Amino acid sequence: MPNRLANETSPYLQQHAGNPVDWYPWGDEALAAARADSRPILLSVGYSACHWCHVMAHECFEDEATAALMNRHFVNIKVDREERPDIDQIYQTAHQLIARGPGGWPLTMFLTPEGKPFFGGTYFPKHAKYGRPGFDDLLERVAEVWAGQREQVAAQGDELVRALAATLPRRTGAEGIDGGGGAGSGPRGNDFERIAAQAAPGLRQALMQAFDEVDGGFGGAPKFPHPANLDALLRHAVAAGDDAARDAVLLTLRRMAEGGLFDHLGGGFCRYSTDARWMIPHFEKMLYDNGPLLRLYAEAWQLTGEPLFREVCAMTAAWLMREMQADDGGYYSSIDADSEGEEGRFYVWQRDEVRQQLPPAEYAALAARYGLDGPPNFERHAWHLHVTLPLAEVAARLGIPEADCATAIDRARARLLELREQRVRPGRDDKILTSWNALAIDGMAFAARVFGEPLWAASARRAADFVRAALWRDGRLLATHKDGRSHLNAYLDDHAFLLGALLELMQGGVLRPADVQWACALADLLLAQFEDLREGGFFFTSHDHEALVLRPKSGHDGATASGNGMAALHLQRLGHLTGEQRYLDAAQRVMALFSADIERSPSGFGTLVCAMTEAMAPPAVAILTGPAPALLPWRAALAARYLPEVLVLQLPDDTRGLPEAVAKPAGAAPQAWVCRGRQCLPPISDIATMLATLSGSE
Repeated sequence: MPNRLANETSPYLQQHAGNPVDWYPWGDEALAAARADSRPILLSVGYSACHWCHVMAHECFEDEATAALMNRHFVNIKVDREERPDIDQIYQTAHQLIARGPGGWPLTMFLTPEGKPFFGGTYFPKHAKYGRPGFDDLLERVAEVWAGQREQVAAQGDELVRALAATLPRRTGAEGIDGGGGAGSGPRGNDFERIAAQAAPGLRQALMQAFDEVDGGFGGAPKFPHPANLDALLRHAVAAGDDAARDAVLLTLRRMAEGGLFDHLGGGFCRYSTDARWMIPHFEKMLYDNGPLLRLYAEAWQLTGEPLFREVCAMTAAWLMREMQADDGGYYSSIDADSEGEEGRFYVWQRDEVRQQLPPAEYAALAARYGLDGPPNFERHAWHLHVTLPLAEVAARLGIPEADCATAIDRARARLLELREQRVRPGRDDKILTSWNALAIDGMAFAARVFGEPLWAASARRAADFVRAALWRDGRLLATHKDGRSHLNAYLDDHAFLLGALLELMQGGVLRPADVQWACALADLLLAQFEDLREGGFFFTSHDHEALVLRPKSGHDGATASGNGMAALHLQRLGHLTGEQRYLDAAQRVMALFSADIERSPSGFGTLVCAMTEAMAPPAVAILTGPAPALLPWRAALAARYLPEVLVLQLPDDTRGLPEAVAKPAGAAPQAWVCRGRQCLPPISDIATMLATLSGSE
């Protein structure tokens, strides 16, 4: 019989519905059962694309003997970290305090019936190996400690909760940032300007010290993309004329695109590289990586015009539309690393298999280009495609024109993709998350604007329309949707990321008043439901969210940009567009709260560093007016330039419903109004002058 997880919307929880474990989803029923029986809680947190989550499930949760131990001694709660990032944040932090090191997934935590953590770890095998204790033995030991030393365990839980509270940022020592008073007082002072001026150079120094000059990226294996840091470094490099930092970002993007982190047949990036050369990835594909990377590669093309960057954008956008977009518009969450019980099986090749399926000339070109003519690079028995030679060198080696070589390789890749589609596919997590959809909408809409691709723009708009129809209810936002069911209070990230996506959609064509109004509604919700009016900044959960042992409030970028950083960045931008001072003040309070952390470790706060930089020099707004067809070359000229601090708005003929700050009069001819902060220059009537003004050369 299936357990209680069978009716959940999370595919990850549904994967465990047939376990012999008496699983509960997180909720009142589980917590009440723990309190009623005075049993500790065994909390297991993971997600459907997580390889080691599957391993632990097969070894432990599907095992009758292990399940019997779990059911006898514990109230067992299974959580999808993607649907409940609030719970994951709390107990990941608790694990880090216990282990004095990083956490991960699966996360295995033992809690008191009140939800207070007292012990935990990550993956545990059924029997001791890899230097880890066996899970069965651990269960027995924790049960013994709970039975015999309950007071000490409760005291340890209380101590951990106090330690968790101490991790929250405080304004102590930062009173001078906004003039010396509380969270809402006064203009910014000299301290803020000093920290803001040093933030981007400090981030640059920290990242460049760790830069891998051969393979790109920062630090050694495993290597993660970290688009928030790459974005912040690139912005600083271009603004400061710092060629070394600019080249570091571009080299990293090239190496990621040429390595095995990128899917050279189907498009899209995997989660991270297990090696320092970006060759062998952890094969799961996450929506939240690919949206920001799509934006970043489009920006790299704006800077360089390199065909590689455009190809990456085209293949990633095609993958998002082909494999990740539902019929009703929303984007799915992830694709698993495993198929047929093996990680990477769907993606890797045997050389003879490829040779038999391709004409000799196509095989020769493909093999030289992607490493099939060398030794196997995946676990010594298979090949994972990665660029090993430049196209020109492959053509020279084969003695054929470069164009013919490119055509042969393209045909070969298409054939291999066709063959791969016949394999058993990895599982796809088809729940639709508001925050991750926002990141994908932003990346797709931006790339569509840069390359003039209407299909990409339509894909982004369909996803936004779906979010509004399915996840925006009675003036409040919900976090997740699957099988016709939307639920769970939305988090900080949902609101902040969606605000950024709407700001990008506003720039994709003629400005829609409905987009501006929805953005303002989201901004108002941020202030009303998430802001800490005493300390400043935004809690991760809303004021009417269920009470947990902690309300997280972080400004640190992780796998995604921080919600506080995105809120500060986009509230500022919306404040300048609408003239709404409340949004600017709230953004200022965020930056004030985290300023001491940014000063100590700027490379951990790339998104907030961007926000601080824009606070010192407000973004420019290019407001385009005039006949829409005549504005097409104006838009194309702007789209081809790397101008991350510029917002482009094309006004409709009827400006009713738009903020007064942007509702400029239109004439018979196209023109641009360039505004910064509350100041607008006289209208500009030619493209060259507009570009020179926006780039600061006039």
